Amino acid sequence: MRKSVKAMRKSIFSFAINATMTICMSAIIGIGFLIKYTLISGQERGEVYGRNVELYLLGLDRHQWGMLHLILAFVLLALLIVHIVFHWQVIANVYKKIIKEPVTKKVVALLFIILCVLMIVIPFFIHPEIESIKKGMGRQVTLVTQFR
Repeated sequence: MRKSVKAMRKSIFSFAINATMTICMSAIIGIGFLIKYTLISGQERGEVYGRNVELYLLGLDRHQWGMLHLILAFVLLALLIVHIVFHWQVIANVYKKIIKEPVTKKVVALLFIILCVLMIVIPFFIHPEIESIKKGMGRQVTLVTQFR
């Protein structure tokens, strides 16, 4: 009887983590769309509204929604870590079944870890290209970045 109660609690905890992660991810996606398509940037506001206006939703501007977007991303990251720890045995067992060769297992795991770490730390080493704003030109959007 105790095992079934423990298994039920584990299932409820797992469901709660997964449901919370799904809600977080949905909110992150929705806020991203909100920032991109509704609370548009200054240059776009001038084009859409004929003048530079401030846009708010529920009393928050696009930068405040951006901060909420970031906070939710950190919450999702924490939940993801809990999810991985909670399911580590399942992850390890599936990995062992998928990749049988020990050397290949180590290489794939190392490449996966390196890729994940690089994706997390590279933004801290990228610096945008800096250009002065020319009078009458407004902001000029560029996607050029450089490594320092």
